Amino acid sequence: MKKSLFIQTAVALALAAPLLASAESDLEVGTGAAAARLNFQVVIPRVLFLAVGTGNATLADNTTIDTLTYDYSANATDVGSGTDSAAQGVNVRVLGNNGQIAIAAAGSGTGLTNGADIIPWTEILASSTDATNFNVPAVGANTAPVINSGKVTNRSAVWNFAYSNTAVAAPGTYSGQVTYTATMP
Repeated sequence: MKKSLFIQTAVALALAAPLLASAESDLEVGTGAAAARLNFQVVIPRVLFLAVGTGNATLADNTTIDTLTYDYSANATDVGSGTDSAAQGVNVRVLGNNGQIAIAAAGSGTGLTNGADIIPWTEILASSTDATNFNVPAVGANTAPVINSGKVTNRSAVWNFAYSNTAVAAPGTYSGQVTYTATMP
């Protein structure tokens, strides 16, 4: 009995399959034109992507956190001289498709620390190769990249960072982290 029901179901599905996959058709006999329509549908998800440093070329998650190091060990006489360090660049990219993006920069604590002393975030200078369209937000602030068209933003630049070196700091290795967060409606 079960085998018969299975065969009947299979036959019914085989007969119905051409009807499910049928496109529109129009048969004209004699003079006239035949027309058939075809619908298209594209589904685009809401997308928001931000990459600072490694991993900016591919829209994918990347857990690498780059580190910029300004080492004065070889040039101790430059410490506190007020001469900015050489700028170090990181590639950045933001892509979104649902309106104006805001990028916030939040620093760990009030600056870089060696465990006891602090170099304030204001000693880290930042600039962008495309400041007009995709500027670097200062720590504690926001920036809004310029929308390319409609609701779409697709911007890339190189953000350059330098150590201002305006004050003599206590010895040690100072560390800190800035988290850039992109939001979109």
